[in-house]
Amino acid sequence: MLRYQNNTKETIVTILQLDSSITGENSVSRQLTRSIVERLVATAPGTEVIHRDLVADPIDHLTLGALADSSVLDEFLAADTVVIGAPMYNFTVPTQLKAWLDRVLVAGKTFRYTENGPEGLAGDKRVIIALARGGFYEVGSPASALEHLETYLRGVFGFIGITPEFVAADGIAMGPEQREASLASALDDTVRLAA
Repeated sequence: MLRYQNNTKETIVTILQLDSSITGENSVSRQLTRSIVERLVATAPGTEVIHRDLVADPIDHLTLGALADSSVLDEFLAADTVVIGAPMYNFTVPTQLKAWLDRVLVAGKTFRYTENGPEGLAGDKRVIIALARGGFYEVGSPASALEHLETYLRGVFGFIGITPEFVAADGIAMGPEQREASLASALDDTVRLAA
Protein backbone atom coordinates (compact mmCIF):
# COMPACT_ATOMS: atom_id res chain seq x y z
CA MET A 1 0.00 0.00 0.00
CA LEU A 2 1.37 3.40 -1.02
CA ARG A 3 0.47 6.81 0.35
CA TYR A 4 1.24 10.18 -1.16
CA GLN A 5 -0.05 13.67 -0.55
CA ASN A 6 -0.45 16.95 -2.36
CA ASN A 7 -0.30 19.32 0.63
CA THR A 8 -0.90 22.71 -0.91
CA LYS A 9 -4.02 23.28 1.25
CA GLU A 10 -4.97 22.39 4.79
CA THR A 11 -8.09 20.39 3.88
CA ILE A 12 -7.15 16.79 3.23
CA VAL A 13 -9.37 14.81 0.88
CA THR A 14 -8.66 11.09 0.88
CA ILE A 15 -8.81 8.97 -2.26
CA LEU A 16 -8.57 5.20 -1.93
CA GLN A 17 -7.29 3.69 -5.19
CA LEU A 18 -7.78 -0.06 -5.65
CA ASP A 19 -6.27 -2.08 -8.48
CA SER A 20 -7.20 -5.72 -9.03
CA SER A 21 -5.85 -6.58 -12.48
CA ILE A 22 -3.29 -9.38 -12.68
CA THR A 23 -1.72 -8.01 -15.88
CA GLY A 24 0.41 -5.31 -14.25
CA GLU A 25 1.45 -2.37 -16.40
CA ASN A 26 -0.31 -3.90 -19.43
CA SER A 27 -3.63 -3.50 -17.59
CA VAL A 28 -6.27 -1.23 -19.09
CA SER A 29 -8.11 -0.86 -15.77
CA ARG A 30 -4.87 0.23 -14.06
CA GLN A 31 -4.28 2.86 -16.75
CA LEU A 32 -7.79 4.14 -16.17
CA THR A 33 -7.55 4.27 -12.36
CA ARG A 34 -4.21 6.07 -12.63
CA SER A 35 -5.74 8.64 -15.00
CA ILE A 36 -8.79 9.18 -12.79
CA VAL A 37 -6.70 9.64 -9.65
CA GLU A 38 -4.22 11.98 -11.36
CA ARG A 39 -7.09 14.14 -12.62
CA LEU A 40 -8.81 14.20 -9.23
CA VAL A 41 -5.58 15.16 -7.46
CA ALA A 42 -4.93 17.93 -9.99
CA THR A 43 -8.34 19.47 -9.29
CA ALA A 44 -8.17 19.14 -5.49
CA PRO A 45 -5.01 20.36 -3.80
CA GLY A 46 -4.61 18.79 -0.38
CA THR A 47 -5.50 15.30 -1.57
CA GLU A 48 -4.09 12.20 0.10
CA VAL A 49 -4.05 9.06 -2.05
CA ILE A 50 -3.91 5.60 -0.55
CA HIS A 51 -3.12 3.00 -3.20
CA ARG A 52 -3.92 -0.63 -2.51
CA ASP A 53 -2.77 -3.17 -5.09
CA LEU A 54 -4.96 -6.19 -4.43
CA VAL A 55 -2.69 -8.40 -6.53
CA ALA A 56 0.71 -7.39 -5.14
CA ASP A 57 -0.68 -7.26 -1.59
CA PRO A 58 -3.67 -9.64 -1.63
CA ILE A 59 -6.30 -9.81 1.06
CA ASP A 60 -7.04 -13.29 2.35
CA HIS A 61 -10.38 -14.68 1.32
CA LEU A 62 -13.07 -14.41 3.93
CA THR A 63 -12.99 -16.75 6.91
CA LEU A 64 -14.55 -16.44 10.35
CA GLY A 65 -11.14 -15.50 11.76
CA ALA A 66 -10.67 -12.80 9.14
CA LEU A 67 -13.78 -10.96 10.30
CA ALA A 68 -11.87 -9.64 13.32
CA ASP A 69 -9.53 -7.56 11.12
CA SER A 70 -11.34 -4.32 10.33
CA SER A 71 -8.40 -2.46 8.72
CA VAL A 72 -9.78 -2.78 5.16
CA LEU A 73 -13.21 -1.58 6.27
CA ASP A 74 -11.71 1.30 8.27
CA GLU A 75 -9.67 2.38 5.23
CA PHE A 76 -12.80 2.33 3.05
CA LEU A 77 -14.89 4.27 5.58
CA ALA A 78 -12.16 6.92 5.98
CA ALA A 79 -11.93 7.60 2.23
CA ASP A 80 -13.88 10.43 0.65
CA THR A 81 -13.54 8.95 -2.86
CA VAL A 82 -12.82 5.36 -3.87
CA VAL A 83 -11.43 4.62 -7.35
CA ILE A 84 -11.58 0.94 -8.31
CA GLY A 85 -9.97 -0.83 -11.25
CA ALA A 86 -12.23 -3.76 -12.15
CA PRO A 87 -11.30 -5.97 -15.08
CA MET A 88 -13.83 -8.62 -16.10
CA TYR A 89 -12.54 -12.13 -15.44
CA ASN A 90 -14.84 -14.96 -16.49
CA PHE A 91 -17.79 -12.54 -16.67
CA THR A 92 -17.42 -11.08 -13.16
CA VAL A 93 -15.02 -9.44 -10.68
CA PRO A 94 -11.53 -10.80 -9.97
CA THR A 95 -11.32 -12.83 -6.78
CA GLN A 96 -8.89 -10.26 -5.39
CA LEU A 97 -11.58 -7.57 -5.63
CA LYS A 98 -14.24 -9.93 -4.25
CA ALA A 99 -12.06 -10.54 -1.17
CA TRP A 100 -11.90 -6.76 -0.62
CA LEU A 101 -15.66 -6.37 -1.08
CA ASP A 102 -16.26 -9.13 1.46
CA ARG A 103 -14.46 -6.94 4.04
CA VAL A 104 -16.43 -3.82 3.09
CA LEU A 105 -19.99 -5.21 2.99
CA VAL A 106 -20.46 -5.55 6.74
CA ALA A 107 -23.82 -5.53 8.51
CA GLY A 108 -24.03 -2.74 11.05
CA LYS A 109 -21.15 -0.84 9.41
CA THR A 110 -21.98 -0.25 5.75
CA PHE A 111 -25.59 -1.50 5.77
CA ARG A 112 -28.25 -2.57 8.21
CA TYR A 113 -31.51 -4.45 8.07
CA THR A 114 -34.63 -2.54 9.09
CA GLU A 115 -38.33 -3.36 9.22
CA ASN A 116 -38.51 -1.77 5.74
CA GLY A 117 -35.66 -3.85 4.33
CA PRO A 118 -31.92 -3.21 3.98
CA GLU A 119 -30.55 0.32 4.36
CA GLY A 120 -27.17 1.47 3.07
CA LEU A 121 -24.97 3.35 5.54
CA ALA A 122 -22.03 4.35 3.32
CA GLY A 123 -23.68 6.83 0.96
CA ASP A 124 -21.45 9.73 1.96
CA LYS A 125 -18.64 8.84 -0.44
CA ARG A 126 -17.98 8.86 -4.15
CA VAL A 127 -17.08 5.58 -5.88
CA ILE A 128 -15.68 5.59 -9.41
CA ILE A 129 -15.15 2.22 -11.09
CA ALA A 130 -12.92 1.70 -14.14
CA LEU A 131 -14.15 -1.34 -16.04
CA ALA A 132 -12.12 -3.28 -18.60
CA ARG A 133 -13.92 -5.97 -20.58
CA GLY A 134 -12.57 -8.12 -23.39
CA GLY A 135 -15.83 -8.18 -25.32
CA PHE A 136 -19.06 -6.24 -25.66
CA TYR A 137 -21.84 -6.85 -23.15
CA GLU A 138 -24.32 -4.01 -23.66
CA VAL A 139 -28.03 -4.76 -23.46
CA GLY A 140 -29.16 -6.50 -26.62
CA SER A 141 -25.73 -7.91 -27.49
CA PRO A 142 -25.31 -11.69 -27.79
CA ALA A 143 -23.22 -11.76 -24.58
CA SER A 144 -25.34 -9.37 -22.49
CA ALA A 145 -26.63 -12.17 -20.23
CA LEU A 146 -23.04 -12.89 -19.20
CA GLU A 147 -22.31 -9.37 -17.91
CA HIS A 148 -21.87 -9.84 -14.16
CA LEU A 149 -19.17 -7.20 -13.57
CA GLU A 150 -20.90 -3.83 -13.80
CA THR A 151 -24.25 -5.24 -12.71
CA TYR A 152 -22.69 -6.88 -9.64
CA LEU A 153 -20.72 -3.77 -8.65
CA ARG A 154 -23.73 -1.51 -9.20
CA GLY A 155 -25.78 -3.86 -7.00
CA VAL A 156 -23.36 -4.25 -4.10
CA PHE A 157 -22.51 -0.55 -3.88
CA GLY A 158 -26.19 0.33 -4.19
CA PHE A 159 -26.88 -2.05 -1.30
CA ILE A 160 -24.60 0.01 0.96
CA GLY A 161 -26.08 3.32 -0.20
CA ILE A 162 -23.67 4.35 -2.96
CA THR A 163 -24.47 5.03 -6.60
CA PRO A 164 -21.16 4.27 -8.33
CA GLU A 165 -19.93 6.05 -11.44
CA PHE A 166 -18.44 3.98 -14.25
CA VAL A 167 -15.95 4.44 -17.03
CA ALA A 168 -15.53 1.45 -19.32
CA ALA A 169 -13.14 0.17 -21.94
CA ASP A 170 -14.97 -2.57 -23.84
CA GLY A 171 -13.80 -4.93 -26.55
CA ILE A 172 -10.15 -4.77 -25.49
CA ALA A 173 -9.56 -8.39 -26.50
CA MET A 174 -10.94 -7.79 -30.01
CA GLY A 175 -7.61 -6.77 -31.48
CA PRO A 176 -5.02 -4.01 -31.00
CA GLU A 177 -6.96 -1.33 -32.88
CA GLN A 178 -10.14 -1.91 -30.88
CA ARG A 179 -8.12 -2.00 -27.64
CA GLU A 180 -6.50 1.36 -28.41
CA ALA A 181 -9.80 2.93 -29.48
CA SER A 182 -11.59 1.69 -26.34
CA LEU A 183 -8.77 2.83 -24.07
CA ALA A 184 -8.64 6.27 -25.70
CA SER A 185 -12.41 6.70 -25.36
CA ALA A 186 -12.35 5.61 -21.71
CA LEU A 187 -9.41 7.93 -20.94
CA ASP A 188 -11.46 10.79 -22.43
CA ASP A 189 -14.25 9.85 -20.03
CA THR A 190 -11.89 10.26 -17.07
CA VAL A 191 -11.87 14.00 -17.82
CA ARG A 192 -15.63 14.08 -17.27
CA LEU A 193 -15.35 12.11 -14.02
CA ALA A 194 -12.76 14.48 -12.58
CA ALA A 195 -14.86 17.56 -13.32
